[in-house]
Order: sequence, then structure tokens, then C-alpha cells
Amino acid sequence: MQRYRWWQPLSRALLHLDLPEDDGRTHRWSVDVRLWGDSNGEILAQLYRDGSHRAGSKLPALFRVPGGEIEVVTSGYGLRRCHYVPDNGPERQLVPDPASAEGRRARLERRRPALSRAIGAVSITVLLVSLVLGVPQVIEQVSHIPIVAERIGSFVSPIQLPAVLNVGLVVAGLVASSERALRLRYHWLLDGGLFDGDD
Repeated sequence: MQRYRWWQPLSRALLHLDLPEDDGRTHRWSVDVRLWGDSNGEILAQLYRDGSHRAGSKLPALFRVPGGEIEVVTSGYGLRRCHYVPDNGPERQLVPDPASAEGRRARLERRRPALSRAIGAVSITVLLVSLVLGVPQVIEQVSHIPIVAERIGSFVSPIQLPAVLNVGLVVAGLVASSERALRLRYHWLLDGGLFDGDD
């Protein structure tokens, strides 16, 4: 497995799971996801055991490991889920590599919990505002498609924002969704709404 490089925070997710096995030793299982895809644009998850490659899969991925399975799912902004689901007992999220963007965000959460909560709250607020302001405008655009207008009529949004504010809304939504992806947070309405093609 390649070492995590300083230039990869936006393009690579690397998470680990330490599992005791039948040989009496604890082995490190790692999931490596290149978020921008391979040369064909396909996003794959690679599974390693103590640094040696064991399996690869298209996403969503399900890897069998001792005592359970590792589930890996992405959204349009990063990882949506990377959890160990044991045959018996509660599931748990894999631990992000300290050098990764997810690892740095987790470190901020440990060291500055109040700041971390504030950033999380701002992310949710931005997504909620984007949803409230953006949905009526999207409905208006869709309702002006001739076939839709003929069947159900046209809709005029009560909210009309200038183009600059709409662009700002989209950019803020992308940043907020990316921040949530660094914490592997996902809600179908917030993170699967206006900005994410993945639901």
C-alpha cells in the first residue's frame, strides 16, 4: 500500500481497522479509495491487510474480513460510509489515517470539540438555507419545460435571487457537503439534495 502523500487530501481517503485474529495477533486492515477515480474515471475501493493488497471493488463495496464485513459507500463529495459490521455486536467506523483530510478533521474534533461542533452546525445551516432557497427556483425551472408546463402548468418561485447569490449558494453548499463528508456524515435530504447526484 502506498504511503499517504501531503498532496492527496482532496483525492484520496484512507481508513484503518485493527482486528484481532485467530493467529493471536492483531492485524491492520486498510481501505484506500481514490476519490477522483482511476484513468477511466471509475472509483474503486482497495482492501489491504498489514499493507498487502487483498481485494478491490467498485463502489459501493462490501469486503469480507475476519468476524464481519467492511462496507464502503461514497457520495459526490467523499466517503459516505466506511464501517466494520461484525457478525455479532455493534458496527463501528474505520479510523481515518492521520495524514488524510478525514484524519485531520477527526483530530480537530478531538482537540477542539467546541470549534468542531460550531463548524458542523454552520455546515448544516448552510445546507438547510441552500435547500430552502434553492428548491423553489429549481421547481420553477423544471415547470417551464414545455412538456411539464403543458401537463401541470408553470410555477413562479417566490424567491428570486441574483445569479451571483445563486453561485455563492452553490459554492457554500459544496463546501458544507465536503466538510460533512470528511466526518462521514450523510443525510439523504441535506447531502443528497441539490448538489449531490448520488442518493
